[in-house]
Amino acid sequence: MIFFSFCLFLFLFTLIGSLSVLKKKNTSLDYLLANQEVKPWLAAISAIATSNSGYMFIGQIGFTYVYGLQSVWLMFGLIFGDFISSLFVHKNLRKKSQELKVVSFANLVSQWHGKNYKYVQLFGGLIILIFLSTYAAAQLNAGSKSMHVIFGLDYRLGAIIGGVIVLLYCFSGGIRASIWTDAAQSFVMIVAMFLMVFFGIKEVGGVSIFIDELHKISPDYMKWFPSTNFSEFLLAPYMFIIGWFFSGVGVIGQPHVMVRFMTIDSTKNIPKTRIYYYTWYTLFYLFSILAAFVARLLIPETNNLDPELALPTLAQSLLPEFFVGVILAGIFAATMSTADSQILACTASITNDLSLNKNNNYLINKLATLIITVFVVTIAINDNKNVFNLVLMSWSTLACCFSPLLIVNSLKQKVSEFSSLMMMIIPLITLMVWRHYELNTYIYEVAPGIISGVLTFFVFKLLRK
Repeated sequence: MIFFSFCLFLFLFTLIGSLSVLKKKNTSLDYLLANQEVKPWLAAISAIATSNSGYMFIGQIGFTYVYGLQSVWLMFGLIFGDFISSLFVHKNLRKKSQELKVVSFANLVSQWHGKNYKYVQLFGGLIILIFLSTYAAAQLNAGSKSMHVIFGLDYRLGAIIGGVIVLLYCFSGGIRASIWTDAAQSFVMIVAMFLMVFFGIKEVGGVSIFIDELHKISPDYMKWFPSTNFSEFLLAPYMFIIGWFFSGVGVIGQPHVMVRFMTIDSTKNIPKTRIYYYTWYTLFYLFSILAAFVARLLIPETNNLDPELALPTLAQSLLPEFFVGVILAGIFAATMSTADSQILACTASITNDLSLNKNNNYLINKLATLIITVFVVTIAINDNKNVFNLVLMSWSTLACCFSPLLIVNSLKQKVSEFSSLMMMIIPLITLMVWRHYELNTYIYEVAPGIISGVLTFFVFKLLRK
């Protein structure tokens, strides 16, 4: 029954994505930006799903399973930081993408002021290609881990199956197929997680017993802040929160997420999109944390349990077989549609930012997608890092390289090409140094990365004066 429901819902998700072929147009604008005609609610739900699928279902739940209540600060920081940056970036991003008639994220950043900053576009395109391909491989790993738990399939086989589905999405309708599938699996997964939380708390014995049992796990499990040597200092808890706030700000540096806002049918619909986006974001995050708590109580920690497999393992022990298959299909489809978005962003970088498709040929875009997918699957089947760390590294790099420039540009500040390039390179160096010396023990590396980029702008501005 598990295999039947998994195949049924995975087929339905794939069918929904494939049906986008009915609306597609054989142009690069349609393939990479859905002709900029996506409805606000659809773009919002898709943006949430594509930024949080493998990370939320596998990485975040695994993190909460191990570390407990302190993971809630990831939610507060990410959502609040994301919201603050959205107030002045999202609308400008959508407006500029239409004015400049660009289809790639790095091209948009490089032409923001009406001039073509070729070195900014080239460097940005390379960063996207390197780190988003790694990010996409992490998504394939996340989906294959779930299949391994339920069916015992080799991780590599799950990644290969995912790669085939990604190609099907891309070739059917490009980014539109990804957006439609995102919305379908997002609705299924939020209902499924609600059911797991509801029946899980009922299984434990009710809300009060549920809370009491969580406090018994360990002295630190239900503490709001992590207990480390550094937390003896007064500022440590606040630095922990600030670090994740900047991670939320860094969402604007994620090409596969921000492209959703570039596809919205009108700039005027950005405020409406924001309402859908943050309502869905909050619900998703709350259910993922509660599901992790339920998993920790019903599936006690053992040496043999991979925390990243907590959600599918919980589903297997708590729900009827049919719903286990539904959840697995939802996780798998979510990671595939996110990988799809990232591969399409890499396609845009290769064909536009690296100037390999100067005539914007539709078929060359598809060929680039095929090559990148093969490359991503190869990374996925040869990489044994856990999903959470792999995604964090890619996320951090994209956030540090693009966010400072987008912030300054959206605030209508003029930036030269050299300054723009330095605002990408210096944050990248800051990030590498921060990780090398393990300073992220004190504050998440995205914070110093973004701050260094903004400070670089002010330093160059003073030097010019």
